[in-house]
Parts: sequence; structure tokens; C-alpha cells
Amino acid sequence: QVQLVESGGGLVQAGDSLRLSCAASSGRTFSTYVMGWFRQAPGKEREFVAAISWSGTMTYYADSVKGRFTISRDNAKNTVYLQMNSLKPEDTAVYYCAADRAGWSATPIFKDEYDYWGQGTQVTVSS
Repeated sequence: QVQLVESGGGLVQAGDSLRLSCAASSGRTFSTYVMGWFRQAPGKEREFVAAISWSGTMTYYADSVKGRFTISRDNAKNTVYLQMNSLKPEDTAVYYCAADRAGWSATPIFKDEYDYWGQGTQVTVSS
């Protein structure tokens, strides 16, 4: 069992940047997990944003954020990050981090594959 806590959300203008963090309660097994970021806008389904393998060498991004967002992890700090640049109003959502105990997948985009979830952090981008 692992607990995940997101932070770093806020209100910004279009074109600005934010860096989200997700801290895990324990690092004994965190380093073996695939970590992902999802987001959910009001009235919409939760959608995949980005994922990173246990080693940090493999990443996968939704088409909507490619070239703008970067996922990274620091296993020594039990933390995963999402650097968000060139933010757009359509990026407005609650952002969730998630952990998958299974190995890396070619398509790490499905919500049901993840075992642990944070409670979310709000990102609002004004136009």
C-alpha cells in the first residue's frame, strides 16, 4: 500500500508554466512502479496525460501535451514530477498522479491499470 499526495497546482495565464509534484509515502517499492499523471475536467472523463517507467528511461505522453509537458521522477525522494509549459485554457483540470505495480506497457494510458491514486491538485489556466 502506498499513499500519493499531489502539489503545485494553481491559477495561471495561458502561456505560463507550472510544475506539479507527487510524493509517495514509501520508497521501498516506489522505485519499481510505473508512475502516471491523469487529469479530469468538469463534466469530462478522467484522461491520460503522461507516464514514466521505473528507471525513468521510458516515457509516454498524450498527443495533447506532447512537446509542452515533461514527466520525470526522483526515486531517492519518492517523487514524480510533471513540468507543464505553454499552458492552454484546455489544460484546466484536476491533475492526479497514479502508480502501477505492473511493468511498463507500450500503452500505459488506461486508468484501470493503475493501483494507487492521489487526491488531485487543481490547475486552472485563464485566457
